[in-house]
Amino acid sequence: MTRSDFTAGALPLADARRLRADRARQVADVLRRQVLYGEFRSGALPSEAELVREFGTSRNTVREALDLLRAEGLVERCPGVGTLAVAEKYPHGLERLLGLAETLREHGEVANEVRTTGLITPSREISARLRRPPGEPVVYIERIRRLNGLPLSLDLTYIARDLGEPLLAEDLARNDIFVLLERIAGQPLGLAEVTLEAVNADPHSAATLDAPRDAALLMLERLTHLADGRPVDLEFIRFRGDRIAMSGTLRRTHP
Repeated sequence: MTRSDFTAGALPLADARRLRADRARQVADVLRRQVLYGEFRSGALPSEAELVREFGTSRNTVREALDLLRAEGLVERCPGVGTLAVAEKYPHGLERLLGLAETLREHGEVANEVRTTGLITPSREISARLRRPPGEPVVYIERIRRLNGLPLSLDLTYIARDLGEPLLAEDLARNDIFVLLERIAGQPLGLAEVTLEAVNADPHSAATLDAPRDAALLMLERLTHLADGRPVDLEFIRFRGDRIAMSGTLRRTHP
C-alpha cells in the first residue's frame, strides 16, 4: 500500500472513495494520451503491477483508471491477456493554416465525399462574416471527409461567390479547398479565426459520421481570410472526437 492510499484509508469511507476516484482520473489522463498517440506500439498496455509501480498507487486505483478508458472505448480488458489499446487519434495542429489532407498526409489517405454544392442565399450572419451584401448568393459545399476509409468529419462550407463558382468546376473530391482557393484567388491565404467547442451529434450528423446519436463531436468554426485580409471561406466542421485531437503551442506575451 502506498503512502497516499494509507492516508486515504484513514479517512471516512466517502472521502477515501473520492480521493481514489480523483487519483484514477489522474492516471487515466496520462494513459489516455499514450493510447491515443500510439505509444503502446504492441497494442498492449503495461500490466496492472507495472502501472501500480509507475504511478505509485494502488491496484484498485489502476483498475478504476482502466475502467474509465474502457468506458471511452479506448481499451479492452482481455482476461488472461491484459489491457489492449483499441483506438488512436490523429493530431490536427492549430498553429498553421492547413487543409485536412495537408495536415494528415502522413497518417493516410484523406478522401472527400461531396454531398451538396451550389449557390444559396445565406443568412445575414453569414453574409456579414464574409463581408458580402445582404441577399448576395454564396457557394455552399457539404462534404464528408474520411481518413483511411473511416468517417472523420462533416464539413459545411460557405464561400464568396466570385471565388466559389470557379471552385465548383474543380475536383473537390481529390483536392483541399484551401489549395484550390489560393490558385483561383491568385494569392495565398493569410489567417483564420477559429473557435473550437464540443457539441452533441444531431441525428443527421450522427448518421453521416457513423457515430452514436448525441455523441460528443468537436465543432471547429473557422473563418479564413486571404493574405490581403478579405474573408472568403466560412466553415463549420464537425469532427468525430474519438478520431482526432487538436494540438498547438501557446506562447505567453507580455505587455
